[in-house]
Amino acid sequence: MVNFEWFRTFKAIYQTGTLTGAAQELLISQPNVSQHLAALEAYICHPLFERQPRRMVPTDYGKLLYTEVIDAVEKLEKVELDFRNTYAWEVPLTCLGAPKEFFQAVIAPRIGQSDANFIFEFGDSKALLEKVIRKDMYFTLTTTCGHEKNIMYDPVLEERFVLVSNVGLDDTVLRKAVRKNDKAAAEAWLYDQTWYTYSSDIAPVRRFWQENFYKRPQIRPRFVIPDYDAILKALVTGEGVTIVPDYLVKEHLRRKELKQLWPDAESASQTIYLAYDKTRVTTPQVQQVKALLHL
Repeated sequence: MVNFEWFRTFKAIYQTGTLTGAAQELLISQPNVSQHLAALEAYICHPLFERQPRRMVPTDYGKLLYTEVIDAVEKLEKVELDFRNTYAWEVPLTCLGAPKEFFQAVIAPRIGQSDANFIFEFGDSKALLEKVIRKDMYFTLTTTCGHEKNIMYDPVLEERFVLVSNVGLDDTVLRKAVRKNDKAAAEAWLYDQTWYTYSSDIAPVRRFWQENFYKRPQIRPRFVIPDYDAILKALVTGEGVTIVPDYLVKEHLRRKELKQLWPDAESASQTIYLAYDKTRVTTPQVQQVKALLHL
């Protein structure tokens, strides 16, 4: 396989006319220049230069090869230079993991205001955190706060879980039960509803039940959809209830596409953290990510 450095060296010899000049231009040793040229000539099976005492004179094969490759070599060198200047020095390229719903609700409206360069990756928060710990990713958003060496956990957002439904759902019985502090009636009404959940383990529902009924729920969700945005869109046009982080549903509530049930219920909450390995990121990168998250 041809090494791109052979072509870069060939171009430098052609344009400077000497091995010494090529070595100075490429910032490598003259023996390395000679090795690159010899390897390229061996690969194409023809001499590319006539070795004269003080000058390397291109042969016909050398002239033909130069004509064929010069545009491609210069374009690749320009890409290399632009990439290095833009991403490695001026604005570092930063990898940030996030749950897709958090990205859509919180980050997406702000990325146009950032002068940083980001690669985003969506996925389960635990899996993304493992990537940071394994040094496969710079930053991630997670609800888990560990104690690993060199891993920093900076609080980003305190999310509360709220009970919501489609606007047409008749919640008269629930409101009456809540007003009378009849928890048994409130629980019975909730059991009768069509439930949408993010996962089969119904973790937010369990926390809600523990906070308000002091026990585990006996709910079988009808729809398990691992995407809160999809759940909310389904509820807008369908019928049922779900428990969802407040920051994801606030626009739907503002536009009266959904309604919150039992606003005074005890609400479970959890903290979302920005996790990163302090030994692998620069201060400007941390500042850029925090600016994106409005920290």
